[in-house]
Amino acid sequence: MGLDFTTNGMETLEHGVITAKVEDVVKWARTRSMWPATFGLACCAIEMMGTGGAHYDLARFGMEVFRASPRQADLMIVAGRVSQKMAPVLRQIYDQMMEPKWVISMGVCASSGGMFNNYAIVQGVDQVVPVDVYAPGCPPGPETLIHAIGTLHGKIQDGELFRRREENGGGAAIEVTQLDGQRAPHPIVLGRS
Repeated sequence: MGLDFTTNGMETLEHGVITAKVEDVVKWARTRSMWPATFGLACCAIEMMGTGGAHYDLARFGMEVFRASPRQADLMIVAGRVSQKMAPVLRQIYDQMMEPKWVISMGVCASSGGMFNNYAIVQGVDQVVPVDVYAPGCPPGPETLIHAIGTLHGKIQDGELFRRREENGGGAAIEVTQLDGQRAPHPIVLGRS
């Protein structure tokens, strides 16, 4: 199921706003009002900042403001390697976020420790917080992060994310494909392969 962000989104509801199920309206609203809390730790954070810039424009998803306070955020994007010293801080910020909350692991270092196979680096952020979507790459470009965000939106709206969380007993653990190419000659429209 692909998402097309070129429409205003109300067409995705089965009925009109007045006759739609409350659950569908809540899912729709959750996908259109995510506020990310950044957790940029390494080179992936530069790509995450680029995603918020004018060229890629996260504002079209209602995500233009990265929140400095975890109490105002419901999406954590862990961008880069997590050291053993930083792991308790990451968990504390996650615990302070409002429910429901989601986590995107951005980059191979956040997802598996990457090339840093040593005692100082956490070998996968899923040991600290439950991860819903893994965005691969070293570093993943803005296209891959937007693809991960679109996948997260789709899984929240169709209810699969909550089902996968119950099955896993933690995060949904959805893996997306890396969209190579740091330069996009034209605007990105999600939902097209």
